[in-house]
Amino acid sequence: MIKKIKSCTVYICLAFFSFISVYPLVWMVFNSFKTNDEIFVTNRFGIPHSFSPVNYIKAISMFDLLLYFRNSFIICIVAITITVVCAVLFSYATARMEFPLAKKLQAFMTIGMFIPIQIIIIPLVILIRDFRLQNSLFALIIPYAVFQLSFSTLVLYGFFRGIPHELEEAAYIDGAGIFRTFFSVILPLVKSPVSTLIIFNFLSCFNEYYVANIVITNNAQRTLPLGLIYFKGQFTTDWGGMAAMMVLASVPVLVIYFIFSEQVEKAMTLDAALKG
Repeated sequence: MIKKIKSCTVYICLAFFSFISVYPLVWMVFNSFKTNDEIFVTNRFGIPHSFSPVNYIKAISMFDLLLYFRNSFIICIVAITITVVCAVLFSYATARMEFPLAKKLQAFMTIGMFIPIQIIIIPLVILIRDFRLQNSLFALIIPYAVFQLSFSTLVLYGFFRGIPHELEEAAYIDGAGIFRTFFSVILPLVKSPVSTLIIFNFLSCFNEYYVANIVITNNAQRTLPLGLIYFKGQFTTDWGGMAAMMVLASVPVLVIYFIFSEQVEKAMTLDAALKG
């Protein structure tokens, strides 16, 4: 009897936690079909009276939503590619190769995680101005790639350290060189943790607002978070349109997660298997 009471209590707590976690997302979807009058006066938390797509049509047609999506995707794809390629090569060199500065280089790279963006924003703006990158996508691609490099190398460094050296030794015995060993033996093992990094880095780049708001002033290069500003006017805000845009902005993140979620699970099980 006591066990049943404990189980019921646990399930009730989990159900309550799930409700308070999921309901804000449901509320955002509901608001995307409501007018401002429904959101604030007649129907604050309930189901919309009518599921009208007016807010979505307005977000797509009147506020350059497709342009903001395109800019965000280009920035994310290029920045993540640069980050992952550099992180894989750097982490493999410091974790698997023996040279005097290996540990010091990795420690130096890790320090970057503890530097707030606010401290380097002024030098960053000066560099962007000197290289004449202002109001271009590269003004965000390069900083985003650099910002995520420390975290990515730290994750991959720990994973590379957990791979048994016997795998490389077996490849060397079979006549494989360092490049053949890296691309044929080591790189396939990194596919799962790289997928995990892609999800985290995509979330960080896709949702970043602070740097983009400072270095981008031209509408043609605005990202999706900056596009949300257009829904906020001086005296009124189109909250229904903003909710619709936020729903659409959440779709790519969910798609990326569902694509790479299986690889994330494999990364966890593979890491445990290698350590075991």
